[in-house]
Amino acid sequence: MGAGGKGYKAPTLQLEKLLALGLDQRTAENALVNSKVTANLAAIIAEVGITCCDKLVGNLLYAVATKYPNNALVHRPALIDYIVSMKIKNPAQLDAALSFLTNVGPDPLDTGKFEEACGVGVVVSIEEIHSTVTKVLHENMEAILEQRYHINVGNLCGQVRKRHPWGDAKATKEEIEKRLAEILGPKTEADNVKPVKTKKGKPAKPEEKKVAVATVAPPSEDLNPYSHFPEQAENNKVHTEIFFSNGNIWRAHNTKEILEKHLMATGGKVSTRFPPEPNGYLHIGHAKAMFIDFGLAEERNGYCYLRFDDTNPEAGKMEYIDHIQEIVHWLGWEPYKVTYTGDYFQALYEHAVELIRKGLAYVDHQTAEQIKEGRENNLDSPWRDRPIEESLKLFEDMRRGLIAEGAATLRMKQDMQNDTRNMYDLIAYRIKFTPHPHAGDKWCIYPSYDYAHCMVDSLENITHSLCTLEFDIRRPSYYWVLVFLGLAAPPYVWEYSRLNISHNVMSKRELNRLVTEKWVDGWDDPRLLTLAGLRRRGVSAAAINSFIRGMGITRSDNSLIPFERLEYHIREELNKTASRAMVVLHPLKVVITNLEDGEVIDLDGKKWPDAPADEASSYYKVPFSRIVYIEKTDFRLEDSKDYYGLAPGKSALLRYAFPIKCTEVIHGDNPDEIVEIRAEYDPSKTSKPKGVVHWVAEPLKVEIRLFEKLFLSEV
Repeated sequence: MGAGGKGYKAPTLQLEKLLALGLDQRTAENALVNSKVTANLAAIIAEVGITCCDKLVGNLLYAVATKYPNNALVHRPALIDYIVSMKIKNPAQLDAALSFLTNVGPDPLDTGKFEEACGVGVVVSIEEIHSTVTKVLHENMEAILEQRYHINVGNLCGQVRKRHPWGDAKATKEEIEKRLAEILGPKTEADNVKPVKTKKGKPAKPEEKKVAVATVAPPSEDLNPYSHFPEQAENNKVHTEIFFSNGNIWRAHNTKEILEKHLMATGGKVSTRFPPEPNGYLHIGHAKAMFIDFGLAEERNGYCYLRFDDTNPEAGKMEYIDHIQEIVHWLGWEPYKVTYTGDYFQALYEHAVELIRKGLAYVDHQTAEQIKEGRENNLDSPWRDRPIEESLKLFEDMRRGLIAEGAATLRMKQDMQNDTRNMYDLIAYRIKFTPHPHAGDKWCIYPSYDYAHCMVDSLENITHSLCTLEFDIRRPSYYWVLVFLGLAAPPYVWEYSRLNISHNVMSKRELNRLVTEKWVDGWDDPRLLTLAGLRRRGVSAAAINSFIRGMGITRSDNSLIPFERLEYHIREELNKTASRAMVVLHPLKVVITNLEDGEVIDLDGKKWPDAPADEASSYYKVPFSRIVYIEKTDFRLEDSKDYYGLAPGKSALLRYAFPIKCTEVIHGDNPDEIVEIRAEYDPSKTSKPKGVVHWVAEPLKVEIRLFEKLFLSEV
């Protein structure tokens, strides 16, 4: 149905009716437990008045019920006629027909082009199939003789299907298998053995790290993460189906006229919004949302609003508003406009009055607990059917501050018996005698997210409303509001998976608790994955955006991203930009006995790992002298095969310098205390030790800040 039309009421279905369509018992039983498939099958039966048919037709009708494009429902009876009359008689033809109708949508159907697209009237004889099979087998004979019965039969069938897309797929497969048996003869013992995949040998130890790092590398920058989002002109397809308890089915989409009007209003450009609630600092999950919202608009040459979802005056603070605007710019995004839900409070109020006048909203006096209990038990409010004029007066009293906080709410009259909990008469307005950080003290009633969000999307002509998966269940109520108010074209709604990273919390509520209870040093504590914390830690915006891009944009939920994957992207970015220096945290003195006192050799150290080797600016001077310091952990009294540091009689390479060999160990008063080691360096570098250790000479004292994971638990 269109964005303002009436729904279709589906008849009931019984198992016997489905079996009469030729469906097998299991398929019919599975269909009955799927409300969407059942409703579509019932509609198909009602549209053509069919009561029984053979298995071939029944299976095609079942495919229509599960795959049919909802933006082209007007043409479904015509397609069913083609199937029942056997003009469309195989899955390949049906798939082509569905693809054609998806593109046509509700526009008039050109039957000539339709029949040509799905092979109506095309007859492929068995002789033609046999002839083409002969040609395909001849072209693949070398592979057939080499692989024998391990040859990919599906690939051979596909080659035949390319030449005869409307041919009988079953006959094609049977002919190929028959001809292979004639060519190859009876199967041998080797033919019955499944081919074993060869495993690659284990790489040498030094290469293991490279392999591990490669597994967390980002996808190619050539991949477009926004490619699966439709263009605005394609926004006539069904966004969502809403199944009501009375049997009505709503299929929310834009008619051609509504969409054309919307395209004129937006100039045909994509319009998105990034809508954070100003109740805390943003975290790295918001960086993903920004990458999707701002990134899609940028990629399509459109625009993206920064909209503050400030419907709760108690949680919002100017501190958070200022921070969000600043951090959005730091990440490299430029909003088209900065708006607030509060900018639309007057329009939202007027639309609420309109809902009451239409009998679609009512003032309720139940407590929060009573409303919760009613929703849990599908019970109507005792005030649900109060007179419209009474609700209008009470809502005006709410606006004027004449009703106490908590004594009344405005609820939408949706569907308390619906299968979707988010249609259980959601609250549209509640009373709060709290000044608003942006709108001041003009209002004492505030709209809920469920009421306001969809409406502001419409008022701002948003074309793509993108949010995380927990909002998936809110789609029906989102479109319910827009449809009944007859507002501008409903946007394309799509949900993506939340970003969950190990050893961290990604909820503003939990982050707020850590901050307010002083478990951390403010919202920008470097151990937190707030964007302010990451920036204080030294992470660049480029590294964060690279990490997000590497995650991709998917709907797969509940996946926990290892913290090491974020570190990989940070390291990759720092390898290009951050100057390095060798640092020793727990120094152990090393005396180079074959280097004269006062002699200093200046060596070249790389400023950063990816610095160009042929540029002088890529290097800094490292002084090598008689006394140097290494980490205590890079020395052991007892050597072992898996240890690559320094030990008595063993050599190790000082990074950027020379191999040194331990010749003597000086102990303190305690035999376990090592105060100094003595070593000789190899000026010719003829020895090739495996281990490389950091070191410093002529050290400077510095302050070092080491950050570990905040939580020991992964989740």
